[in-house]
Amino acid sequence: MKIGFIGGGNMASAIIGGMVEKKIYAGSQIAASGKDAASLENLNKKYGIETTEDNKVIMDSSDVVFLSVKPQVLPEVIAQIAPMMRENQLFVSIAAGKTIGWIEEQFGKEMKLVRVMPNTPALVGEGCSGFCANKGVTEEELQIVKEILDCCGTSYLVPEHLMDVVGAASGSGPAFVFMFMEAMADAAVAGGMPRDLAYKMVAQTVLGSGKLMLETGKHPGILKDMVCSPGGTTICGVKVLEEEGMRGAIMGALDSCIQKSKKL
Repeated sequence: MKIGFIGGGNMASAIIGGMVEKKIYAGSQIAASGKDAASLENLNKKYGIETTEDNKVIMDSSDVVFLSVKPQVLPEVIAQIAPMMRENQLFVSIAAGKTIGWIEEQFGKEMKLVRVMPNTPALVGEGCSGFCANKGVTEEELQIVKEILDCCGTSYLVPEHLMDVVGAASGSGPAFVFMFMEAMADAAVAGGMPRDLAYKMVAQTVLGSGKLMLETGKHPGILKDMVCSPGGTTICGVKVLEEEGMRGAIMGALDSCIQKSKKL
């Protein structure tokens, strides 16, 4: 099987790297096209994949085609490649906000299509992706896509009406986590801690907290309560966060992302 990527940016690189490093597919089974010669050269040297500036090469040789270009570029790309589409070719779109129906309309013909919302932690093998598919995709093909996505993290099959929510929670979510981490580090620096140590301790704390929740399966509220001793320091900090409206601010931010995604 040959896997092709139209677009060779960061997310394509993360998925390609995951496939090669996990030995799901060899570099010789993967190809990527794009306009950035430097990015293509890096992919070729790092993973041994075929690279080209011609999308036709990808369309002619690939069984699975990842549409990994920016949403605003996707209409132009589809207009170019739609006449080249082959029967039983499987397409995977990672363009934010572009629905299955919209993409099908742009191609103007029946097709096999999976829509994916990945996130940037995929760059270090800890991504969290949501995906959905149209009726033309078989269970076997869905499993192929999931296996590819799981090479750089975890993935979950969700109904398409939740994809905007996936984009807010896992797609935009890392930005909010990084803001929270930066604020925690700033507070540590204000307390006298060297900044490089503050960043390392905060990053490990967030990493460990996520792992604790995933591995224990416990509700985050229970895990929060485990840290809050009666009359202790932590519950004092929790009180301040509640008074400052932390929960409402986070929920409002994600809702803003959801509404924006629906308008893309």
